[in-house]
Amino acid sequence: MSELRKQDSVDETKKIVHTYPLLRHTDMSEEMKTETMELIVVSCEKHQTNNEGAARMIKETMDKRYGATWHCVVGEAFGFEVSYEVKNLLYMFFAGNLAIAVWKCC
Repeated sequence: MSELRKQDSVDETKKIVHTYPLLRHTDMSEEMKTETMELIVVSCEKHQTNNEGAARMIKETMDKRYGATWHCVVGEAFGFEVSYEVKNLLYMFFAGNLAIAVWKCC
């Protein structure tokens, strides 16, 4: 009986890790959203241990595709409040607890 209780408590403490992209909020068009999410996945997989490198790759690619003044934050456990151009914000999670915020500033 005590073994069952131990197993139950171990199962309750396990965290659910998502390995797929989990979109939290966006106001982008469907095409822009899809391209941005694909770019984020590629850059985060390429720079698994370097969040700054992933953010730089995302920002530079977005600047080339959609014009200047894009911003990107890649990391864990951060909050943000930003001013952005309408239809140019995306916030998502990837590989569990890695959060990515991408927006274009005025």
